[in-house]
Amino acid sequence: MIVAFGTYDAARHPRTGVLIAGLRAHGHRVDELNRPLGFSTAERVRMLRQPWRLPLLVVRLLTCWLALVRDDVAHRRAHGAPDALLVGYLGHFDVVLARLLHPRTPVILDHLVFAADTATDRGARGLRVRLLHGLDRLALACADVVVVDTDEHRAMLPGGLSAPTDRGGARRMRQAVVVPVGAPEAWFAPVRDGGTSDEGTSDDGTRDDAEPLRVVFFGLFTPLQGAVVIAEALADALPRAAAIGRPITATLAGTGQDHEAARAALAGVPGVTWHDWVDAGDLPGLVADHDVCLGILGATPKALRVVPNKVFQGLAAGCVVVTSDTPPQRRLLGDHLELVPAGDAAALADRLVALTDPAELAAARTRAHAGRDAVRPAAVVGPLLDALAARGVRP
Repeated sequence: MIVAFGTYDAARHPRTGVLIAGLRAHGHRVDELNRPLGFSTAERVRMLRQPWRLPLLVVRLLTCWLALVRDDVAHRRAHGAPDALLVGYLGHFDVVLARLLHPRTPVILDHLVFAADTATDRGARGLRVRLLHGLDRLALACADVVVVDTDEHRAMLPGGLSAPTDRGGARRMRQAVVVPVGAPEAWFAPVRDGGTSDEGTSDDGTRDDAEPLRVVFFGLFTPLQGAVVIAEALADALPRAAAIGRPITATLAGTGQDHEAARAALAGVPGVTWHDWVDAGDLPGLVADHDVCLGILGATPKALRVVPNKVFQGLAAGCVVVTSDTPPQRRLLGDHLELVPAGDAAALADRLVALTDPAELAAARTRAHAGRDAVRPAAVVGPLLDALAARGVRP
């Protein structure tokens, strides 16, 4: 039995839900002891950049922890000790509590983001970043298995993760494994007419030139995502496509750091729809109603190390996914993505205009559909299954 533990919020951040679903698909029993903290990634980063907000985080965290301790005691009384604990995404603090409650149980930490790296990517500097480096090190020290999403992130981990350590009188092998982000099963629902479906059917690629190519971007408008680059590309592509009689419409959903600059870049451009907020339950349907889902186009150091949620989710929703040509994205899903240089608005615009051609779009759809099964929860958790089996944790 595995216990998924912590203050994670699978509705806002689906990564933990993907891991749980993948483990269950392979026969593992996974119970959840979950008290969501209620803060988004952006809100947590804002607190770290504005220290006067931290008391609210501390109060909320302690309240959730008290509930988790009660839940853990009740669960152990009813079911015994777990074979392993899975500490969910954004579990930098939760992993400390997990280790204190279960000093001899293997603890798996889903370390999808480094606190210091994320804060730096969003503009933090100085003492706060150094403190966050310390938080990352503390979290990693509490874990037996650290789960990251790319080889580039694994390279950022300390070397001690491959060496045995003494903990609680027993020697344990600490290990890092790479598990791609994947997409929740909700994103694989049948998509709109003319798209693809789980049964493997697809349209014949024919499309009326007068029907717009529907493009969607969703996110937090961060430098990593390259929101301004995307906006500049759309500002170029939409008028060009209209001029040749093969129009493009664009939907942009979300708000964040570069939202105002993106809006300014697209001011006065017809065919653009903005949504400041889309409920998580409605987002898969919104994306599936488009032909093209945009990934990330940022050129920051962090942008070159990740394969973002929206790439997996866009493929799952049946879209053609256009994203930056970076080593992790090319290595993991390159045969199924439309890759353009990072930070290059002109290249993105050119690719979008090219996809208004029915034959180009049909070929891209075929490539994208062939990659859908690779992003399912059951497919991505393979390395984690191996790490658990090595510790005697099997279904």
